[in-house]
Amino acid sequence: MDQQLFLMIASGTIFITAYVLIIIDKMDRAVVALSGASLMVLLRIINQEKAFEEIDFNTIALLISMMVIVMITKRSGLFEYLAIKTVKLAKGEPVKILILLSIITGILSGLLDNVTTILLIVPLTINIAKDLHLNPIPFIISEIFASNVGGTATLVGDPPNIMIGSSVGLSFLDFIKNNGPIILPMLFLTTYIFVLVYRKKLHAKQENKDKVLKMNEYEAISDSRLLTKCLAVLALTTIGFVLHGTLHLESATIAISGAVVLLLISGLKPEKILKEVEWKTIFFFAGLFIIVGGIQESGIIEILAQGVLDLTHGNLILTTMAILWVSAIASAFIDNIPFVATMIPLIKDMGVLSGMNLTPVWWALSLGACLGGNGTIIGASANVIAIGMAEDYGHKITFGKYFRTAFPVMLLTIGISSIYLLVLYLL
Repeated sequence: MDQQLFLMIASGTIFITAYVLIIIDKMDRAVVALSGASLMVLLRIINQEKAFEEIDFNTIALLISMMVIVMITKRSGLFEYLAIKTVKLAKGEPVKILILLSIITGILSGLLDNVTTILLIVPLTINIAKDLHLNPIPFIISEIFASNVGGTATLVGDPPNIMIGSSVGLSFLDFIKNNGPIILPMLFLTTYIFVLVYRKKLHAKQENKDKVLKMNEYEAISDSRLLTKCLAVLALTTIGFVLHGTLHLESATIAISGAVVLLLISGLKPEKILKEVEWKTIFFFAGLFIIVGGIQESGIIEILAQGVLDLTHGNLILTTMAILWVSAIASAFIDNIPFVATMIPLIKDMGVLSGMNLTPVWWALSLGACLGGNGTIIGASANVIAIGMAEDYGHKITFGKYFRTAFPVMLLTIGISSIYLLVLYLL
């Protein structure tokens, strides 16, 4: 058997097996991902040096650092304060709470990034649900969706946008001008859909609402000095994220700096904070990066991408629609970072060969990769983080439960994006 063919068959088998095991949810996700990664290296589909290079340490460091900041902030009582405040603003009505939290999540995801926002919003959500004796899963699923939708609007909201922006020279304002007009109405529409889907579960007993409404949110602040320090570090970190391009610093560098400063000034023991980091989720990501790196190394992703470009024969409308839909479906099941990394040079080459105007194609890649991540629990970093945090609090969201609700809504957002791109750029 041809060596390249063997590598493709072996890597494809490992990839499919790992995803099937993740979907049926009979084994721990982190163990599955690390097992698949180990097989990729042991079968020499990818060498061990290259395997470690495939791990996106910028993402890993960002996740760990923001987890540290959130864990320290949690000790100040901020999340309990915000939970009570949110319930009071919504008059204790679960439907209004879901709408409020989802819209806040979407907006913050565009200003910060979707992973950081999820790290901040999920503990708050779980506190609210606990106070009202509600299941937090409907709220969390809606927030996951909102985080990916909101993150699509800006350069810093989602990693694929950062990659596309830096490669093509698109600015923060370019993303707001081109993706923003469709993202804001899409955020409201998808939130409304989740209200309709979960409306029967969004009912709290009046006695529970009254109990929370009588609570004094200011009494929830357990350490005001720590809260001041946390808010200062969060503010500086947020400013750093917005200005990271101007500062020529990776977002991970800014997050690490914020985490280190907060560890130094909080007076808390680092070992206690580090024990609370979602290490299982971190190792799941590491394994997944290597698995996807393996199928990329064997040539499968490149064949998929090249096949799409060949089928369109240089037609701008067909190419744009193909990039949008293939990016969306692929990003639901394959991490969108390596997929976008593969697509960027191929799209550039296609532009050189055909002389095609690539503007709508880049926006199709951005919308498809970012919104497509909403399709499954492993489609985007924010999804994996939210699912892991929910599980730690005793609320398990299975692949199937999330897929049945989110995947159809994801397809709707891609359909809307198709119309948007056609009207704005192609017709």
